[in-house]
Amino acid sequence: MTVDEASIRFGGAILGAQRHVCAFFHTPDEEYRVLLPFIKDGFDRAERAFHIVDPALRAEHLRRLDSVGIDTKRAENRGQFELRNWADAYLRDGHFDQDRMLALIQDVLDDGPRLGFSLTRLVAHMEWALEDRQGVDDLVEYETRLNYLLPRYRDPVV
Repeated sequence: MTVDEASIRFGGAILGAQRHVCAFFHTPDEEYRVLLPFIKDGFDRAERAFHIVDPALRAEHLRRLDSVGIDTKRAENRGQFELRNWADAYLRDGHFDQDRMLALIQDVLDDGPRLGFSLTRLVAHMEWALEDRQGVDDLVEYETRLNYLLPRYRDPVV
């Protein structure tokens, strides 16, 4: 494997050993201008994609992926792509439970190699954290714990 094959680009930079990225955007267009090349590169390399989005923006997310030539239906059928809404990830039972979310991320990243994928590119939108939700106060602790979990993996998490 060459250095270029092993490198993962995000936002004009190459990710190193630390692959947990927190990104803030002013507009959806800016967000997708940064995210789409990263996401498309993963699909082109036959890596797994696991995305978590606002349920109200699910169709728009799929449209944006389609706009760069990603066949999401085909990728879903092959097990390469999974798209979840907040309620199926962060907000199961209507509230944020950091233990359950950390277990989900660990399961997703462990599943990649078991399913035959060299890497999983996890992209999670967290605008729900701006709402008055039970468990939101645990986010700083969650992110700290996530930073201890993720170095066990090579997978990029945005």
